[in-house]
Amino acid sequence: MIGLISDTHGLLREEVVYNLSNCSLIIHTGDIGKFEVIENLEKISKVEFIRGNCDKDKDIAKEEKIIDIYNTRIYLVHDISKVNIDLEKENIDIVVYGHSHKSNIYEDKGILYINPGSVGLRRFKLPISMAKLKILDNECYYDSLKLIDKNIYRYKCYEVEFIPIVI
Repeated sequence: MIGLISDTHGLLREEVVYNLSNCSLIIHTGDIGKFEVIENLEKISKVEFIRGNCDKDKDIAKEEKIIDIYNTRIYLVHDISKVNIDLEKENIDIVVYGHSHKSNIYEDKGILYINPGSVGLRRFKLPISMAKLKILDNECYYDSLKLIDKNIYRYKCYEVEFIPIVI
Protein backbone atom coordinates (compact mmCIF):
# COMPACT_ATOMS: atom_id res chain seq x y z
CA MET A 1 0.00 0.00 0.00
CA ILE A 2 1.29 3.44 -0.97
CA GLY A 3 0.06 6.54 0.85
CA LEU A 4 -0.40 9.66 -1.27
CA ILE A 5 -0.45 13.09 0.38
CA SER A 6 0.21 16.68 -0.60
CA ASP A 7 0.11 20.22 0.72
CA THR A 8 0.69 19.62 4.42
CA HIS A 9 1.99 23.19 4.81
CA GLY A 10 3.69 22.19 8.08
CA LEU A 11 0.70 20.33 9.56
CA LEU A 12 0.70 16.55 10.00
CA ARG A 13 -2.68 15.55 11.40
CA GLU A 14 -3.15 12.51 13.67
CA GLU A 15 -5.87 11.25 11.29
CA VAL A 16 -3.38 11.30 8.42
CA VAL A 17 -0.74 9.44 10.44
CA TYR A 18 -3.35 6.82 11.35
CA ASN A 19 -4.39 6.34 7.72
CA LEU A 20 -0.76 5.99 6.63
CA SER A 21 0.10 3.40 9.28
CA ASN A 22 -0.33 0.40 6.94
CA CYS A 23 1.65 1.90 4.05
CA SER A 24 5.00 0.53 2.87
CA LEU A 25 5.70 3.81 1.07
CA ILE A 26 4.47 7.37 1.50
CA ILE A 27 4.57 9.85 -1.38
CA HIS A 28 4.36 13.58 -0.57
CA THR A 29 3.97 15.84 -3.60
CA GLY A 30 5.12 19.10 -2.09
CA ASP A 31 4.25 22.15 -0.07
CA ILE A 32 5.68 20.29 2.90
CA GLY A 33 6.01 23.41 5.06
CA LYS A 34 8.33 22.15 7.80
CA PHE A 35 10.88 19.41 7.24
CA GLU A 36 9.78 17.80 10.52
CA VAL A 37 6.68 16.65 8.60
CA ILE A 38 8.97 14.41 6.49
CA GLU A 39 10.90 13.29 9.58
CA ASN A 40 7.64 12.25 11.27
CA LEU A 41 6.43 10.47 8.14
CA GLU A 42 9.74 8.54 8.05
CA LYS A 43 8.82 7.09 11.46
CA ILE A 44 5.91 5.36 9.69
CA SER A 45 7.47 4.23 6.43
CA LYS A 46 9.87 5.07 3.63
CA VAL A 47 9.03 8.49 2.15
CA GLU A 48 9.51 9.84 -1.36
CA PHE A 49 8.91 13.57 -1.66
CA ILE A 50 9.35 16.65 -3.79
CA ARG A 51 9.10 20.32 -2.97
CA GLY A 52 6.23 22.58 -3.91
CA ASN A 53 5.92 26.26 -4.72
CA CYS A 54 5.58 27.20 -1.03
CA ASP A 55 8.70 25.25 0.02
CA LYS A 56 11.27 28.05 0.04
CA ASP A 57 14.28 25.86 0.92
CA LYS A 58 15.39 24.70 -2.53
CA ASP A 59 17.81 22.19 -0.96
CA ILE A 60 15.18 19.99 0.71
CA ALA A 61 14.12 18.22 -2.47
CA LYS A 62 13.78 18.36 -6.23
CA GLU A 63 10.73 19.86 -7.93
CA GLU A 64 10.02 16.59 -9.72
CA LYS A 65 11.04 12.97 -9.42
CA ILE A 66 10.52 9.58 -11.04
CA ILE A 67 10.31 6.54 -8.80
CA ASP A 68 10.11 2.89 -9.79
CA ILE A 69 8.16 0.56 -7.53
CA TYR A 70 6.57 -2.83 -8.21
CA ASN A 71 7.28 -2.53 -11.96
CA THR A 72 5.45 0.81 -12.01
CA ARG A 73 6.99 4.17 -12.95
CA ILE A 74 5.54 7.04 -10.96
CA TYR A 75 6.25 10.69 -11.75
CA LEU A 76 5.92 13.18 -8.90
CA VAL A 77 5.29 16.84 -9.64
CA HIS A 78 3.65 19.47 -7.46
CA ASP A 79 1.90 21.53 -10.11
CA ILE A 80 0.45 19.49 -12.99
CA SER A 81 0.98 22.44 -15.34
CA LYS A 82 4.76 22.15 -14.78
CA VAL A 83 5.42 18.68 -16.15
CA ASN A 84 8.93 18.95 -17.60
CA ILE A 85 9.35 15.54 -19.21
CA ASP A 86 7.80 13.54 -22.02
CA LEU A 87 5.69 11.16 -19.94
CA GLU A 88 5.22 8.66 -22.75
CA LYS A 89 8.93 8.53 -23.67
CA GLU A 90 9.78 8.04 -19.99
CA ASN A 91 7.24 5.16 -19.81
CA ILE A 92 5.39 6.79 -16.92
CA ASP A 93 2.45 4.76 -15.61
CA ILE A 94 1.17 7.15 -12.93
CA VAL A 95 1.52 10.89 -12.26
CA VAL A 96 0.95 12.02 -8.67
CA TYR A 97 0.58 15.76 -8.17
CA GLY A 98 -0.86 18.33 -5.74
CA HIS A 99 -0.95 22.14 -5.60
CA SER A 100 -4.67 22.69 -6.22
CA HIS A 101 -5.76 21.27 -2.83
CA LYS A 102 -8.52 19.46 -4.73
CA SER A 103 -8.52 15.69 -5.13
CA ASN A 104 -8.81 14.40 -8.68
CA ILE A 105 -8.24 11.27 -10.73
CA TYR A 106 -8.27 10.79 -14.48
CA GLU A 107 -6.62 8.81 -17.26
CA ASP A 108 -5.05 10.25 -20.37
CA LYS A 109 -3.14 8.34 -23.07
CA GLY A 110 -2.73 5.32 -20.81
CA ILE A 111 -1.35 7.30 -17.86
CA LEU A 112 -3.21 7.53 -14.54
CA TYR A 113 -3.17 10.99 -12.92
CA ILE A 114 -3.86 11.29 -9.19
CA ASN A 115 -4.16 14.38 -7.02
CA PRO A 116 -4.78 13.20 -3.44
CA GLY A 117 -5.97 16.64 -2.34
CA SER A 118 -4.58 18.51 0.65
CA VAL A 119 -4.10 17.26 4.22
CA GLY A 120 -2.90 20.59 5.60
CA LEU A 121 -4.90 23.57 6.69
CA ARG A 122 -8.25 23.84 4.95
CA ARG A 123 -8.08 26.26 2.05
CA PHE A 124 -10.65 27.52 -0.41
CA LYS A 125 -13.40 25.66 1.54
CA LEU A 126 -12.21 22.41 -0.08
CA PRO A 127 -12.41 19.09 1.77
CA ILE A 128 -9.27 17.71 3.38
CA SER A 129 -8.26 14.44 1.76
CA MET A 130 -5.51 11.97 0.96
CA ALA A 131 -5.34 8.80 -1.12
CA LYS A 132 -3.94 5.29 -1.05
CA LEU A 133 -2.63 3.45 -4.08
CA LYS A 134 -2.61 -0.32 -4.31
CA ILE A 135 -0.89 -2.13 -7.15
CA LEU A 136 -2.99 -5.22 -7.85
CA ASP A 137 -2.02 -8.53 -9.39
CA ASN A 138 -1.69 -8.36 -13.16
CA GLU A 139 -4.84 -10.44 -13.68
CA CYS A 140 -6.91 -7.57 -12.21
CA TYR A 141 -6.92 -5.42 -15.34
CA TYR A 142 -9.27 -2.55 -16.14
CA ASP A 143 -9.09 -0.95 -19.59
CA SER A 144 -10.74 2.26 -18.45
CA LEU A 145 -10.95 4.19 -15.20
CA LYS A 146 -13.84 2.79 -13.15
CA LEU A 147 -15.45 3.91 -9.92
CA ILE A 148 -15.97 0.60 -8.09
CA ASP A 149 -17.13 1.96 -4.73
CA LYS A 150 -17.89 5.34 -3.18
CA ASN A 151 -14.25 6.54 -3.08
CA ILE A 152 -12.40 3.69 -4.83
CA TYR A 153 -11.27 3.71 -8.45
CA ARG A 154 -9.55 1.07 -10.58
CA TYR A 155 -7.51 1.47 -13.73
CA LYS A 156 -5.24 -1.16 -15.27
CA CYS A 157 -3.78 -2.98 -12.25
CA TYR A 158 -4.10 0.03 -9.91
CA GLU A 159 -6.64 0.73 -7.20
CA VAL A 160 -6.91 4.23 -5.73
CA GLU A 161 -8.92 5.03 -2.62
CA PHE A 162 -9.59 8.64 -1.69
CA ILE A 163 -9.84 9.12 2.06
CA PRO A 164 -11.66 12.18 3.43
CA ILE A 165 -10.08 13.52 6.60
CA VAL A 166 -12.82 14.56 8.98
CA ILE A 167 -11.77 17.06 11.61
